[in-house]
Amino acid sequence: MNTAALAGASLALFSLTLAPLAQAAPNDYVLSPIVEQGERELDFKWGFERLRDGSSGTAASLGLGWGGTSWWFGEIYAKGKREPDDKFKFDAWELENRFQLTETGRYPVDVGFLLEIERPRDRTEGYEVTWGPLLQAEWGAVQGNLNLLWQRHVKVSTPFDNELHYQVQLKYRSEGVLDWGVQALGNVGPWDHWSPSSAQEHKLGPALFGKFKTGQHEAVKYNAALLFGTNHNTPRVTLRFQSEYEF
Repeated sequence: MNTAALAGASLALFSLTLAPLAQAAPNDYVLSPIVEQGERELDFKWGFERLRDGSSGTAASLGLGWGGTSWWFGEIYAKGKREPDDKFKFDAWELENRFQLTETGRYPVDVGFLLEIERPRDRTEGYEVTWGPLLQAEWGAVQGNLNLLWQRHVKVSTPFDNELHYQVQLKYRSEGVLDWGVQALGNVGPWDHWSPSSAQEHKLGPALFGKFKTGQHEAVKYNAALLFGTNHNTPRVTLRFQSEYEF
């Protein structure tokens, strides 16, 4: 191989290494390992993001879920999004499965597991599979969550790396109408060789939580967060909101 070809190959490899990650949807939310048998749920999620170049995008989803057992909760979503300079349109179907692996409160940490399968409208994107542990602990009035999620695309026209995403949440449960806390979401790139810090995705900011009853066995839960990107590969600002009607 001559010098020019070697330099070209090295530059291509370097460019791939520094390629930005596929950014998370602005309506992504922090998952809980806790499952309640028999619970039915309508779940609406919405998010808005302002990108570094001044453009913006939105994403929304509507789901129907059911706690089939004391350890499994399943939910199916219809998802849509609006890319910058485009209109809002249907994006994918998603099947979410959450498994509670420990009895609530029996151990210092409640442990669950997520298996999520998404089928994009664009069939060249194949299937997106996300899986990993869901962890939750309590320290007095403070509740903490840590989720480590591996994401892989299968049956795709262009290979994707197996990426490692994380979700962190701290919530202070006050005696008032609203609880408050912080959320952090991110993607470090390939799980076995993280991307350079400038190519990773990290956003964090304040969050609010609330719940009110609408009937004997009915309630509305909601949470919202304003998240700020910590580097140039992350949207400057993300505003996300989730509302769940439990019945």
